[in-house]
Amino acid sequence: MARDSLDQPGKKLRTRHVTMITLGGIIGASLFVGSANIIREAGPAATLSYLAGGLLVFLAMRMLGEMAAARPAVGSFMEYARVGLGNWAAYIVGWLYWYFWVGVIAYEAVVGGGMINAWFPAVPPWLGSLVLLAIFVTTNLISLRSFGETEFWLASIKVIAIVVFLGAGILFVLGLWPNGSFSIPNLWEHGGFMPNGFGVVVSSVALVLFSYFGTEIAVMAAAESENPAKGINQAARTVIWRVMLFYVGAVFVIVTVVPWDQLPSPDEIAPFSYVFQQFGVPGAEMIMSLVIFTAVISVLNSGTYSASRMFAALAEQRLAPAIVAKRSKRGVPVLAVIASTIGGLIATVVNFIAPSSGIYDFIMNSTGLVALFVYVFIAVTQWRLRAKMTPAEQGALTLKVRLFPLVNILVILGAIGIVAIMLTTETGRTQVLTSFIAAGALVLFWPLVRRNLARGRAAGEQQAAVAEEREFEQESSHEGR
Repeated sequence: MARDSLDQPGKKLRTRHVTMITLGGIIGASLFVGSANIIREAGPAATLSYLAGGLLVFLAMRMLGEMAAARPAVGSFMEYARVGLGNWAAYIVGWLYWYFWVGVIAYEAVVGGGMINAWFPAVPPWLGSLVLLAIFVTTNLISLRSFGETEFWLASIKVIAIVVFLGAGILFVLGLWPNGSFSIPNLWEHGGFMPNGFGVVVSSVALVLFSYFGTEIAVMAAAESENPAKGINQAARTVIWRVMLFYVGAVFVIVTVVPWDQLPSPDEIAPFSYVFQQFGVPGAEMIMSLVIFTAVISVLNSGTYSASRMFAALAEQRLAPAIVAKRSKRGVPVLAVIASTIGGLIATVVNFIAPSSGIYDFIMNSTGLVALFVYVFIAVTQWRLRAKMTPAEQGALTLKVRLFPLVNILVILGAIGIVAIMLTTETGRTQVLTSFIAAGALVLFWPLVRRNLARGRAAGEQQAAVAEEREFEQESSHEGR
């Protein structure tokens, strides 16, 4: 049911939807809650960790933007990996990406169910999780536009909260807020700017990088927008700067308002809630709890979108069952949405039924390197595609990566360096090991997929030959008459 439904402007995403979908996929609990762990480890220099991680993602986004502007595709980097490196690359990176977002769907559902239970103890966490999954699979199934509109408003709440946080925070640290005082010296007065050394700052980049992962949703969503070329250009040029402003700016406010060594554990109170309390905002903790809940369900919504679009794109290239690629009259890959949600549902149910089995923890840990895999594939693919271009084709690029191929080398070396750093910690080693196990499992199935591709090509060639023969026979019969 075809892809012509995507050719109807009224059923496509608007530019405002694309922008908020991107922010919605990135700004979640990792910023509102998880940033506290990085600050408590790296001190005020956590701002450098977020800046360095953001720079690496920015370079990858520019490369992806160059490829997408020249060839918009819903499968995004998976499709470019196929064209530039071959079906094997598309298979690996596409399935890993889908697996990552299925893990995110499960994680956000579990967190959201826990929050509902905290507010309404009569509702078991598992029931809250299932209700959230049901709501957002429905939102994604109704239509592309309904998903975009839902994500626009959910993400808007988060963006407004961060803008208010940044504005009030700057006034507070400058002593211009009621009860505020000039507190910028907090950056260096409690053991120095890097109290635990430069090594911790560098190792924190690994964690930061996964917070940023999701910016590529912008390019995927822009391909389903009313003006793909404009949307992709805007996304690749501006989205990462906005995200970096939110992340780096928010962390800067936190470490200047509160001495880093006095910041409570996120298990006690979220850093945003604690800082809002310092501002004297009544009911700060409840307000931020609602914002964090909004962030959780927003990522759940955009995660369902991302997983389903990648699954459908895999199916279109015969790297997944072909039936999954079929779209409804409203342009929704229905089976891809349902299958992706079922994947998240299974992981969620496992968490509640068998929490000690280690399966849920394995799924969460084994997605740890997906971001790095994706960025390396983007860097290598863009390098390969640019090398194949003629000077005229390179001159016609509307979005061009500068300093090619130095930036490609930088991203690849950066990813290798982060893996090396992760191997120095127990948690990091677990993520590296489980991620390679997941990737290895995919490699084992590749011969079967390759054989299926070969059969599909052979069948296609046979059909083409039969059609050509029939056409020849029809022409011959007409000439005989």
